Amino acid sequence: MLQILILCTLLILMFTLLPLWRHPHWFIRGMDFPRLQFMIFAAALLIAQLLLLDRESIVAQTLILATTACLIWQLWWILPFTFLWRKEVATSKDSSAEKQLSILTSNVFTPNRNAKALIDLVKQHKPDVLVTLESDQWWQDQLNVIEADMPYSIKCPLDNLYGMHVYSRLPLDEQELCYLVEQDVPSIHVCLTLRTGDKVRAHFLHPAPPSPTENPESAERDAELIMVAKSVATSKQPVIVTGDLNDVAWSATTRLFRKISGLLDPRVGRGAFNTFHVDYPIARWPLDHLFHSSHFTLRDIKRLPSIDSDHFPLLTRLVFTSPHGSDQEGIKAEAEEKKWSEEITHEKQVSKKDVPTPAE
Repeated sequence: MLQILILCTLLILMFTLLPLWRHPHWFIRGMDFPRLQFMIFAAALLIAQLLLLDRESIVAQTLILATTACLIWQLWWILPFTFLWRKEVATSKDSSAEKQLSILTSNVFTPNRNAKALIDLVKQHKPDVLVTLESDQWWQDQLNVIEADMPYSIKCPLDNLYGMHVYSRLPLDEQELCYLVEQDVPSIHVCLTLRTGDKVRAHFLHPAPPSPTENPESAERDAELIMVAKSVATSKQPVIVTGDLNDVAWSATTRLFRKISGLLDPRVGRGAFNTFHVDYPIARWPLDHLFHSSHFTLRDIKRLPSIDSDHFPLLTRLVFTSPHGSDQEGIKAEAEEKKWSEEITHEKQVSKKDVPTPAE
């Protein structure tokens, strides 16, 4: 029994310490994903150690101390995405329809053929903007029916799992289709006009994940996120960034994105809203994100029912609060983190087109 507990302690130590190494290899970066599962494992292990070990022995004390430290570390990353944490974005009390902006983000999974389920959700919730990821020409053809209500669009049908479409009830100006880091991975950048007449810079992203079957490292994904973060960091214009970022809300790189961009995460203090994988409840992570500037407060955010994709759709309703931003404040980057962001972008200087810079 002692040997089993020692082995389990070594495993949780490895799972906890590996992500501290910033090497972009997919396996190391993958350790960011199951932090909740690691936390549960550490808690169960700690209970077993307290019940089964002689707590007077040095070996037992060392194992208990190591496991406790791992549990606290994993909790530090997970707790912000629970109701125990202070909300980063205020809940809006303004019910004015003209100030609201609703965005439905859905990774449809290219082989999925249940377009009706997504169309029904659009009809039910009537989002101002629909963003589809992994949408190919077949999906574009099926979604033609929503264009009567959502006449503004930008389309990029692809068969490589990186197609992207944006449909909107609101005007989309300054449309840009970019390939920021990889030549077959697009992103869409627009200026969206609210019903109030205010302009919002919106960025729709779907960087490739680090995995043994796609990119062996996270360098491409991380570079795209940080490039966009830097492009909006000094803007006084309202900003929204949304999409399947192929990164979890509690990873070091998503946290770096928030710090460099200055954008807020409405999930903080409310829940993780895990969107992937639909079929595996015990291994489900928040891969679909929406971040915004302090110009907005939150009406509500919800995970919608499955459309037979491997991702759940995510619906976020924001309220435009002020053209100058509110007193809401996100997390700040330290000098060392700014240096890290520079290293990330310098590693991938293969951009075909710079991120559109918002007008001041």
